[in-house]
Amino acid sequence: MSVLTGKIREPNGKSAARKLRTDECIPAVVYGLNDNVSLSVNPKELSKLIEAKGRNVLIELKVDGDKAENRNVVLQEFQTHPLKPGWVHIDFLEIDVTKKIKAKIPVILIGVSPGEKQGGHVNHIIRALEIESLPKDIPEKIEVQMGEIELNQMIHVSDLNLGESVSIIDDPNDVVVNVHLEKVKEEKSEEEAAEGDAAAPADSKEDAGKKEDGKN
Repeated sequence: MSVLTGKIREPNGKSAARKLRTDECIPAVVYGLNDNVSLSVNPKELSKLIEAKGRNVLIELKVDGDKAENRNVVLQEFQTHPLKPGWVHIDFLEIDVTKKIKAKIPVILIGVSPGEKQGGHVNHIIRALEIESLPKDIPEKIEVQMGEIELNQMIHVSDLNLGESVSIIDDPNDVVVNVHLEKVKEEKSEEEAAEGDAAAPADSKEDAGKKEDGKN
């Protein structure tokens, strides 16, 4: 489990929050199992945890001044600045590590499909799936191996195997990704064929006219 430290935040308010950001900290709150706690954390330290283990990283939060020695939390929500990069507020959800929770997991496509090499278009329909598992078993990402997907083949939710400890909540019949010929190319081929058929009678009529002129 990854460790993140923080400090009890008092007093609350906009002016206090602005001072925290000036001090390279951001305001945060913990809620869920027990009492709500207002605190501040270092955004750089939190970013390192997320970069290393993903958005759903299980965190052991140690808050200086908190009556609890530590709290097991996950990142629930975050607010970003509308004009500047970075967070302005973080919500942590305190959890019981012995009970299953739900989480959204990104779907990542790995490699190149043989169908794509044949001119097919990759349509990545579902980019995140909702799963349920114990916090320790939450995967960082769900990988789809594109090298196994042929032209006109679909990968459904039911085709994904995340192991017995992880359940996917999304509809098993939903399509995650498929590889198909682009409609533009198909329509263009049909138009070209139609133009060819329309041109044939005209050419024949012109040829017939030339033959009649030759007879005269």
